[in-house]
Amino acid sequence: MARLRPQLLPTHVGVVMDGNRRWAKKAGFADPGAGHDAGADHVEDLLRWCTRWRIDHLTSYVLSADNIRKRPRSQVDHLFGILAEKLPQTVVRSDRWALHVSGDLSLLPDDAAEALRAAERETADRPAHLTMAIGYDPHGDIVEGVRRAIAGGATEIDEQAITAALPGGPVKEIDLVIRTSGEQRLSGFFPWQTSHAEIVVSEKLWPDFTEADFADALEQYAARRSLVG
Repeated sequence: MARLRPQLLPTHVGVVMDGNRRWAKKAGFADPGAGHDAGADHVEDLLRWCTRWRIDHLTSYVLSADNIRKRPRSQVDHLFGILAEKLPQTVVRSDRWALHVSGDLSLLPDDAAEALRAAERETADRPAHLTMAIGYDPHGDIVEGVRRAIAGGATEIDEQAITAALPGGPVKEIDLVIRTSGEQRLSGFFPWQTSHAEIVVSEKLWPDFTEADFADALEQYAARRSLVG
């Protein structure tokens, strides 16, 4: 893997962390929440891999607004617990990553929303940037960017103004999207920011996704970029 040239690596990686419930079922757990726990724990590994590969901008799909509205209440409550207790502390412990949340936190219970906001405040000055899609709606994300551009006094509401005003870290455009679990779709994952992204689909379920799989996705991206170059 050392043969990968830094100029061929993505600046910003997006990860659709899919397959947690299927992983729990495959592992013999009656409660799909065990899969969500394992998936949340795996985020710490992802942050470490990005640090090792000097990738400073990462976006992950955690929980959509549709899932909050449509999943069984028991599953949603378990996810809310992860958002209140596990994921914010994972980012805070990292000592390197600044947390940004893109989505509607009003859909979350107060303790989960405040835990995420507190983690955003505590990590604000860090050099690397993690955007988590939570209570996320793809159309709402773009609408929010337009609203912010107008509120910020943009003299012309063009592509650049909207991009700059979108929620998330300072680098908006996502270069590589990795989706686990074999699904061949983006499921509304940051449509504005991924308009030029390369997509790599892994058959692995998210908790089974390894650093070797991550490195393979980077290799695929680098190979495609070298052909373009």
